[in-house]
Formats: sequence, C-alpha cells, structure tokens
Amino acid sequence: MRATYRLQLGPGLTFADVRELVPYLRDLGISHLYLSPSLQARSGSTHGYDVVDPTRISRELGGEAALRELAGAGLGIILDIVPNHMGTGDENRWWSDPELRARWFDVDEHTGAYRRFFDIDDLAAIRQEDPEVFETTHAKVLELLRDGVLDGLRVDHPDGLADPAGYLRRLREAGAEHVWVEKILSHSRPPESLRDWPVDGTVGYEFLNDVQGVFVDADAEDAFTALYAEVTGETRTFEDVALEAQLEQAETTFAREVDRLRRLQHLPGIAEALARLPVYRTYVEPWSGRVTDGDREAIAASGMHDALARVLRLEDDAPQEFVTRFQQTSPPITAKGVEDTAFYRYNRLLALNEVGGDPARFGVSIEDFHAANAERARRFPRNLLVTQTHDTKRGGDVRARIGALTWMADEWRERVLRWRELNAPLRETVAGREGRVGPDPNEEYLLYQTLVGAWPIEPLERLDAYLEKALREAKVNTSWVGQNEAWERAVQRFARAVVAHEPFLADFLPFAERVAVAGEASALGQLLLKYTVPGLPDTYQGDELLALNLVDPDNRRPVDWSARRAALDALRDDAGPIDAEHRKLYLIHTALTVRAQREATFAGGYTALDAPDGVVAYLRGDDVAVIVPVRPGAQPVADIPGGEWEERLEHLSGLSLLVR
Repeated sequence: MRATYRLQLGPGLTFADVRELVPYLRDLGISHLYLSPSLQARSGSTHGYDVVDPTRISRELGGEAALRELAGAGLGIILDIVPNHMGTGDENRWWSDPELRARWFDVDEHTGAYRRFFDIDDLAAIRQEDPEVFETTHAKVLELLRDGVLDGLRVDHPDGLADPAGYLRRLREAGAEHVWVEKILSHSRPPESLRDWPVDGTVGYEFLNDVQGVFVDADAEDAFTALYAEVTGETRTFEDVALEAQLEQAETTFAREVDRLRRLQHLPGIAEALARLPVYRTYVEPWSGRVTDGDREAIAASGMHDALARVLRLEDDAPQEFVTRFQQTSPPITAKGVEDTAFYRYNRLLALNEVGGDPARFGVSIEDFHAANAERARRFPRNLLVTQTHDTKRGGDVRARIGALTWMADEWRERVLRWRELNAPLRETVAGREGRVGPDPNEEYLLYQTLVGAWPIEPLERLDAYLEKALREAKVNTSWVGQNEAWERAVQRFARAVVAHEPFLADFLPFAERVAVAGEASALGQLLLKYTVPGLPDTYQGDELLALNLVDPDNRRPVDWSARRAALDALRDDAGPIDAEHRKLYLIHTALTVRAQREATFAGGYTALDAPDGVVAYLRGDDVAVIVPVRPGAQPVADIPGGEWEERLEHLSGLSLLVR
C-alpha cells in the first residue's frame, strides 16, 4: 500500500463514475481507493452511514457487479463500514421484525428506546457482541475481502461497541487483514495511545493535529488569549468551556442514557463522571475482569465519586451491563460536548478546533513531532495520515491560513480591533432592524477568522450555510432543537454586509492576500510531511488543488475532475515553472512518485536529523531526506549524511525532498 484517496460516494459519484477516475488517480500516484460506506442504505441517503441491509451492496451506487468491476480497474479498495448502528424504518427487515429487533438492537426493556448513534434517533445501535449479528452484518464484506474485491476496512465509531477489542479480534480472525479504526485519542496527560488492537492504526486525526500544531507559533499563545478576552470577554480556559458543554450534553441530550445507567446501579455522580472522563472511553472488561493501568488512570483523573470509581474498576460488585453501558455512553457525550459544541464556542484560534484536537494545546514542538513519527513507525507503520476528511471542521488549506496568523499576532490584533470599529455601523443596523439579535462578539470573531481562512468564499450561500451550522452547534443563541431564526438571519445579514463593506474590504483584502501566501507555505509543508513521514497518506477528494472547504456539507461539494485531470497532464508533460494554483498537485505527485520508486525505503526507518531551530528534517531509510521549515524565515537546511543527493522538488523553494 502506498497512498489512499478518500471518495464520498452518492447519487453524483457512483462506482461507475469512480471507475472513470481510476486512470487519473493512478497517474497521480494513488494505490488504493478509500470509499465511503457502500452497503445498502435507506432510500435517498446521501452519505451511506444509515445502512438498512448490510448483506447487499448499494443499488444506488451500482450494486455488487459494479463494485467488482471497479475492483478490477487498477486500484485497490478500502471500504468504510458502520458496525455500530443501522438505519431504522420499514426498509430494515431486522428492525421491522419485533423478535429480530429485540435480539439485534440494543433496546431498553424499561422504556422501549434506539441506544442511538450519538443523538440521532433513527440510527439504532446494534449488538455486535452477538455472534449471529456479527456474522450476518459482516458476511458480505468478508466475502468481498476473500474474493480480493476489498483490501481493507475502515471501521466507523468502534468506541460505541460493547467490546471494541473483541470485535476487532473477530474481524481479524474472519479474514480482515488490514483494518483502520476511527478512534479519537485524547491529549490527556500522559497523551492517550491506541491500544494494542489487531489493526493497522487509526484514520489519522492525531497526525492531522500534530502536523498543524508544528506550524503554529507556541509563543503567540498569550497574545491570542489576551485578544480573545479583549474582544469577547471570555476568560475561561478551553477545559472550562468543554466541561460545561459536556455536562449540558449529559444532562439534556443524553439524559435518557444517563437515566438508564441510574436504573442499573444507584450510584452518585454518574452524569458528572461521564462528562469529566479525560478520554473518550475506558476499555474495562467486566466479563474477563481485565482493567488496564490506562483505564485506572483515566478513572482517577476524572475525579469521580469513589463508589462509582470502585465499580468501574471492578472492585465492587455491579451488573456487567452497567460498566459496559457506561463505557458506551461516554464517547457520544464527549464528542457532542467537545467537538460539536465547545469547538464552536471557544474561538481563540480556529485552526486548533479540529476533530481529534485540543484547542488548549497551542502548538506542537518539533521534538514531539519527531517522537510521534518514530512511535508510529514502530507500532503502526500503516496508520492513515490525513490533513482533511469528510468530518473535519475545516479543510487543510483553511486551517493552514488561520494557523499562520500566530506568526503575525500583533498585526492580527490591530486588524481585528480595526475591523470591529469599521463594521460597528453594520452591527447597529442589524440590531436596529431585528431588535436584540446577533452577532455577539464571539460570533463576530468567528466570522473574521473564517473570512481570512476561506477567502474568497463564493457563492455567499456557502457562508450563510456555514454560519447557520456554527451557530446552532454552539447552542448559545440558537440551536438545532431550539432554532432562533431571527438571530441566525441577523448574523448572516451582518456577514453579507461585511463582505460588501468597502471600508472593511480596503483593509481586509491586502492582509488576507498576505495571509494566503503564508498559509500556502504552511499547507505545502504539511503536505510534504504527510506524504513522507511513517504512515499511509490519504488525499481527500479534490484536495490536490486549493480547497478552501468548511465543515460538511461544504466539504462534500462536487469536484471538478476534468480540471484536475488537465492539470496533472500538464505537469507530467511539461517540466517548466509550476503555476501557483498547481503547486499542491505538483508536490503530491512528486512525493507519491518517490514513494512508488522507493517502496522499501518508506516501509523502513525514520531518523530525525539535526537542523536549525524552526526546521523539521529527517531521513526515511538511508536514501530519502526531507527538510521542511515550519517557522517563517527559518533556513531550510539540515545535517544530511554525505553522498550525492538529488532534489526532487525543483519548483518549490523552501521545501526539500532529496534522494540518493
């Protein structure tokens, strides 16, 4: 395996459509397609995560015959599967049959309620611990693995399962040799590591945040904290904001899950313990008595009541079901509280508000980055490496621009304060029309960071949709369940007025242009690291050209494949100067060409090289060297072993990919 390419299948991108893309992706340097869920989903599904029949391949995508044809077109296939839940409704014969429903799905006997996937009532959790359920739901994908149609599986949300480790063992024993898990690793102290599961690694969120963090100026943290407090009045830490949001989720959205736990075991502080757990979940096994040191540390760090802690450590008697369900309940509370609430409330630096990230961790040292790479090479050398996915809050190019602001902190403060003054009349106009409505200062600060990161953002309906989602996810002035449309429309009108306000644009546009240049340097550096450090690099659909994407559905817009095909053809035919808009494509193609030519090298070791401050440099094997400045102005040099080295990135100054 050399590199994957993630595709979001749907009505506009079927198996037949993907087959037409294979020659382009193969020429780009991709070895494996990485497909979104492709089992039979409910009618009208646009994403495939609402599977209603896991025994069949989606007819809307072309059916099994078309998938098998795609498998023979020249690239391997990794398939995203959804073992935690299924879509409810009449199309799901296991759900429609009361007897099968009781056996297949995790139903509360007391209330009749769809343990759910997070807070989505029409996605019901499955009992994969039941051998019949496992065999039925996996028969088709295991058949496709045996037949060589699939080369590997990406497992969605394993933390929702009763026994993730046992599930993954069964999957390996059944013939799934290559498996990646969608697992969020906490930045707790010490940082959480992936358990010794029979997998090739995670889907790569920890790398995304590490590589972004190494391009953030840690010395700018105090300046950004002070500016955030000055503009918004928010003086709490991110940990405080996140805990508040997690407690809200435990006591509202997931109140029925918490009540179910209370009925199983009358213990104090269950909701608080779920919210305060420093990791997504523990992996205590009440059926075997296994409790790891990591589990004990996480339980202790939560500060939960001793009686509850003793039960979760299996020191006091309690129903096995209580311990299992507690561990299944903490992940959605954390995900909804942190990623889908606090990440939209705490806007100090949006580049850090990313899936699997920690906005309190302002920057990553080069030493820690090297250590993470060396650890990955040792434990999970095929771990996926991503800088954008279908679930990220912002595309890599947007995140890189916002992160670049940390290297110009003083100017950023001046600009923000000036923009607030220039746009004050617009705020007053909106408030006068609607009464007491938005934006509040935190929302206005979110807007300015978004504009700098995603400019130009066209059509403006994209900005409207993003703001609506961001405001509702924050759950401060509006929410999905309590929509305040007057507030939402006022914020959208303010944003539209801002981007048409000449005094603002006169100040904003020159600054945004400089940030874009700095952001491109950061984005290209992150990409070179992604395609050359230990792991399996993934490209999200369309991200080989500039992709100023925001959160879904913005990042799932149709891709102009003909433009990418034409750009790649031009690069391969002409060795002349590279157009600015094609620098990403040039870097990706060049790096993947080197990986294809030196497969043994990239399957081998990783050695950090001595380099000046602000430069990441390392060897892969003994014949590939990479040098990436992560600080503006840093000299791209390193202490490289002697020999004849050839530069492969001739058309990109500042970055070096050397071979000998």
